[in-house]
Amino acid sequence: MQRTLVIMVKEPHPGRVKTRLGRDIGMVGAAWWFRHQTRSLIRRLRDPRWQVVLAVSPDREGVLSRVWPADLPRAPQGRGDLGDRMGRMLRDAPKGPVCLIGADIPGITKAHIAGAFKALGPAQMVFGPAPDGGYWLVGAQRYGALPRGLFCDVRWSTEHALADTLASIPGCRVTLLEPLRDVDTVADLHG
Repeated sequence: MQRTLVIMVKEPHPGRVKTRLGRDIGMVGAAWWFRHQTRSLIRRLRDPRWQVVLAVSPDREGVLSRVWPADLPRAPQGRGDLGDRMGRMLRDAPKGPVCLIGADIPGITKAHIAGAFKALGPAQMVFGPAPDGGYWLVGAQRYGALPRGLFCDVRWSTEHALADTLASIPGCRVTLLEPLRDVDTVADLHG
């Protein structure tokens, strides 16, 4: 079965990406950081062991964008909150293991991704916790349907996001990976 790594990206326009970081360093600086971070992350995570797919936003602009590598498949994220969009990306991935990450995790490596796919052998789902209570990765086996209720009643962008997500999938076999930091503020850049 094919392994799929979905990377969620936004067009790097000032004021539309990394706005909390932008309040600290300016919106142009935050957009510049995001564009270069994303390019570096995509380059670092290409690997023959999995297919990289870009989940793009805004939908039309992202699908046509010249910012991202032209050879990578793209899928529009669509409407809704983060859970709606992540759920859609996980459901629409080919059957087999799928992992989904954001583009704002500077410390992520191929070894982290390989470890997540390996954990999906015995586990139905895998999460990479972040120190702020969220998570940098969600993965699912995708041999059958996703757990019913996944991402329901999650308080996104809070310290409760991971706990709420885990509460939305009772009885599911879950593995937690090593914590990694995502970048939301200037303190995260130095953390």
